[in-house]
Amino acid sequence: MRWYRFTEYQGDDEDEILEQAQEFLDRLKDYLFLTDGNLREAIEMMKDTGELGEGEEADQRAEELFRLLEEAGYVDSEGNINRLSEKGLRLLSEKTLEELLTSIQKSHTGHHETSFKGSGDVLNYESRPWEFGDHLNLDILRTFQNSFIRRGVHLPVDLELEDVEILETEHQSQCATVLMLDISHSMILYGEDRFTPAKKVALALTHLIRTKYPQDTLNMLLFYDDAKEISPEQLLTCKVGPFYTNTKAGLALAQRILARFSCDNKQIIMITDGKPSAITHEGQIIRHSWWDPWIIHETLREAEKCRNKGIRINTFMLARDRLLVEFVHKQTQITRGKAYFTSPHTLGQYLLVDYMNQRRKRN
Repeated sequence: MRWYRFTEYQGDDEDEILEQAQEFLDRLKDYLFLTDGNLREAIEMMKDTGELGEGEEADQRAEELFRLLEEAGYVDSEGNINRLSEKGLRLLSEKTLEELLTSIQKSHTGHHETSFKGSGDVLNYESRPWEFGDHLNLDILRTFQNSFIRRGVHLPVDLELEDVEILETEHQSQCATVLMLDISHSMILYGEDRFTPAKKVALALTHLIRTKYPQDTLNMLLFYDDAKEISPEQLLTCKVGPFYTNTKAGLALAQRILARFSCDNKQIIMITDGKPSAITHEGQIIRHSWWDPWIIHETLREAEKCRNKGIRINTFMLARDRLLVEFVHKQTQITRGKAYFTSPHTLGQYLLVDYMNQRRKRN
């Protein structure tokens, strides 16, 4: 069992409050995912593990820490439920992304720009000698330095063509992504919680895009007997239900969402652990637990529509069920996407690396 030591807060310095609140929220984050974002329940769960001490001491410490989060602006109270505020959710997203990134080996991290060099959107602050046809994005320091090396320091500066260096820029294409999360009942069956890691990855990916790739967009939807779009703020409160898997409805909604954006680079990221087992037909939801050729056929037709619109589908499978593998294999062939067999423990590594790698604009 891991033990954490929280020192009692002394004084009223704002920076100290934030520092202690951030440290506590970092320790609390796993419990928040398990309690669907309910702060009181998360602190109670932490208390039950003995991390806050025993008996009255633990009760007192729990109240102190809750007040600390309130004072730092991380709590949003509504009725009897205390959840993270927008500020608190941003910090939770940041801490979750940091945790996932540290689990990725450096050799597998990938990078998010193209190999094409030229006039682009983001400076990488590297320079190279000017060539005919380049924009004159002059690196003044390096240019003068070359002249001084060649002829010594003197005024006026005597520049030759070979002295001129320009700043490199990197092309980064805009990418619109829809993340599809399966909330069918199988995501928590068989003694394994597959949905909590999926929520973690979704929250981390949201923070990654907002901070590192702000030109990109990320929208999220849940698919179950039907499909619905959710905001990042709703993610923590999402729960798995007694649902089937209407993959077709999810793909159809994802296409409608992506139609809002004018960029050429569009993709769907699907996290699932089951084959399609439901479909909406003439306003009715048709469900079938086993392999239904009609449901599979209609779902693959929806995947063909994605391909015709230039939308790539990358699927992350949290199970190795033969029928799921067969369906995903067919879908991947149709959309020319990728499929990954992964587990709840490695999902974050696979998905984040895939996003950063596949996001590149290739020439």
